[in-house]
Amino acid sequence: MISILFQTESHYPVDRKKIKAAITSYLTPKIESDAEVSVTIVGDRQIHELNKTYRGKDYPTDVLSFPHNDPLQPNPVPFVDPPDNLIRLGDIVVSYPQARNEAMEENKLVDDQIILLILHGIDHLLGIHHPE
Repeated sequence: MISILFQTESHYPVDRKKIKAAITSYLTPKIESDAEVSVTIVGDRQIHELNKTYRGKDYPTDVLSFPHNDPLQPNPVPFVDPPDNLIRLGDIVVSYPQARNEAMEENKLVDDQIILLILHGIDHLLGIHHPE
C-alpha cells in the first residue's frame, strides 16, 4: 500500500484525488512493500527559501525532494528499518506558481504539470538523479 501525506494551502486549487492516484500508479510497480511519501504544495516565497537553505540557490524552483535516506549526502545516516515496516521515502515540495507558469507555457493543465513534477521528485527519492 502506498500512503501519501498531502498538504496544500487552501488558495492553491489542486485535484488531490487525481494527484494521489497518479502517485500510487507510479510507485506501485517500483516499491515491493508499503511506502509513504509526503507532498506539499507551496508558494514561491517558501520554495525560494527552501532552495536557498538546502541547495544554496537564491531563486524559486519548481520542485524539491528531500529523501529520508540519501546516500549521496555527506555523512549519510544509516537507514533504520521502522517497526511498522513502512518505507518512508521522503518529502516532495512543489511550487504552485512555478507549476502554473510551466503549465501555461506548455499548454497543459496545472494538475498535470504538478503530477509531472511530483513524479520527477519521486525519482530523486528513489535515487534516480540527473546531471545538474
